[in-house]
Formats: sequence, C-alpha cells, structure tokens
Amino acid sequence: MSTKEPQQLLHFVFGGELTSTDTVEFKDLSKLDFVGMYPSFAEARKAWLAKAQATVDQAQMRYFVVHMHRLMEPDEDHQH
Repeated sequence: MSTKEPQQLLHFVFGGELTSTDTVEFKDLSKLDFVGMYPSFAEARKAWLAKAQATVDQAQMRYFVVHMHRLMEPDEDHQH
C-alpha cells in the first residue's frame, strides 16, 4: 500500500486596514500585511485566525484567505 502525499492546494493569507467596515477597499496598499503562502486551507486558516485575533480591537483591520490553487493555470503561451 503506497502512502500518497496530500495534494498541494496553495492558499495566500494577507490583510490590511480598510477604508470602511462596509467595503473591501484598503486604506493604504503599501501597508498590506502579506502573511504567507500555505499548502492547505487548514494551515492558511490557522494563520488567518492568529492575525484576526491579534487585531480584533482594530475594527477596520481585515485578513483574507485567497484560494490561489483556483486561480493558477499553466501558461500555455510559454511552453518550452
């Protein structure tokens, strides 16, 4: 019986201060917090939760998980 590694599903965690709690528009793009890239949603969620809890007193700070694996496609124009 072979053990297979779980499929790598990249997730990116980032956040920043929003201009308003009613929208997803960042106040200053140069101050975004790029937390990191994670190989699974579970790992990304841990990082997201830690950042969200650390900034809970800042109403306009928000962190997000982006499902990078859903956005990535092979670049067919640049195959060698």
